Amino acid sequence: QVQLVESGGGLVQPGGSLRLSCAASGRTFSSYAMGWFRQAPGKEREFVATISWKSDYTRYGEFVKGRFTISRDNAKNTGYLQMNSLKPEDTAVYYCVVRPTVSTTTRLYDYWGQGTQVTVSS
Repeated sequence: QVQLVESGGGLVQPGGSLRLSCAASGRTFSSYAMGWFRQAPGKEREFVATISWKSDYTRYGEFVKGRFTISRDNAKNTGYLQMNSLKPEDTAVYYCVVRPTVSTTTRLYDYWGQGTQVTVSS
């Protein structure tokens, strides 16, 4: 079992930045790929980003367009999502996920955090 706890969400103005954190406990975090998904009201969950266990591979959703950066610190059992140039359409609940290998597919992830709300509004 892996437990994931997200933090760092909040209200930010358009063009602003936020850094989300994902604290992991349980099985060794460093052996898992991790990722971020998001879900806006009335919409399906959407892939945001994923990173391999040793940080040598990353992939982003097409909408990111260089604005977000995923990273991790295995020594701290923590993953991050730096979000810059935020837009109102980035408003959603952001979820941290882990699985043995990287994937962009929602249904393949077994472990999910409870989510953190990000609201982009003036």
